[in-house]
Amino acid sequence: MTRYPFRSALVTGASSGIGESMAVLLGQAGVACVLVARRGDRLTEIADRYSNFEVLEADLTTDEGCARVVARIADPQRPIDLVVNNAGFGSSGLFHEIESTRLDDEIALNIRALTRLSRAAIEVVVERKRGWLLNVSSVASFQPAPKLAVYAATKAYVTNLTESLHEEVRGTGVKVTALCPGLTRTEFQSVSNTSDYQTQFPEFLWCTSEEVARVGLEDVVKGKALSVPGALYKGLVGASSVLPGPLKRFAARLSLRAR
Repeated sequence: MTRYPFRSALVTGASSGIGESMAVLLGQAGVACVLVARRGDRLTEIADRYSNFEVLEADLTTDEGCARVVARIADPQRPIDLVVNNAGFGSSGLFHEIESTRLDDEIALNIRALTRLSRAAIEVVVERKRGWLLNVSSVASFQPAPKLAVYAATKAYVTNLTESLHEEVRGTGVKVTALCPGLTRTEFQSVSNTSDYQTQFPEFLWCTSEEVARVGLEDVVKGKALSVPGALYKGLVGASSVLPGPLKRFAARLSLRAR
């Protein structure tokens, strides 16, 4: 059984996919967890497997939902060691054809909620001089993504913010990591209207949510700034850091035509 240094954790977007896989890994390791998502019934199903799990139903696109989770993170009577900001979604399609309200919700969840929860977590753990923050981003944060423009832009924010926080808290006893997975089989495809990706991209490009969750938890323990599951995606991220902008946009156009 894997052992982690944290005694308690809070995981957003824990009702499915990477968030659920993280909850399972933490539960198996005996780490007490607060599970956060809108689908309370689904969270209860997961929490019932473990004796030390707590359900917090919240819609993080709203101020009320964010405030409830911030309050839980800040509760001194029930301290949280690890905060995992996993909640997020994408919108696939031409930018001007996607409903503006959907894009507003996407930005609210992927950026505003993550920022508020990250701040709450950092404030608490820096004072304690011990803690971990894992923000789930994407390899899409490193290059243009036509037809996923807002999603890629929000994830670029997440990666940049997280790397900045990683440096800010250096030497404080706090570790901050951005988890940047590539293609991962989760509900993301159906929610973002990219289900056709599962037939358009070959099997070797896909990761499982369990693999991504395991690597992310291992890397935040190690204190890595960036966690990129899979050798192929590590190479792609490394290449994107040295490619000039025009070449990255050209590669994005080729990818778009292949779909």
